[in-house]
Amino acid sequence: MQPSRRPQRIALQIQHEVSVMISRDMKDRRVGFVTVTGVQMSPDLRHARIFVSLMGSEEEKKESMDTLTHAAGWIRRELGQRIRMKFVPEIAFLTDTSQDYGRHIDELIDKIHGNTDE
Repeated sequence: MQPSRRPQRIALQIQHEVSVMISRDMKDRRVGFVTVTGVQMSPDLRHARIFVSLMGSEEEKKESMDTLTHAAGWIRRELGQRIRMKFVPEIAFLTDTSQDYGRHIDELIDKIHGNTDE
């Protein structure tokens, strides 16, 4: 039996809808430059982990994340109206650190190449 593709389809739909909500529909200006980079669904579709990339100073990033966490109930209710599902998943926002990790790796590679050119 082939594994279901439904969690992936729903994750992509949630990613799109949450991106639109944050960029167009949220009235709270404390949310800075936020990009939804991915969504992970639990196999039973009851929980969604939404990964976001945040721009700005550390204080601005923290304020954006706090505001998103505070607005999770509103976002979940909006999802329920936009996506037809038996159960609307509980959502949790997590910081996507892949860009920071990639930048760190680039710095290490530059450092290694800089040391070999001497």
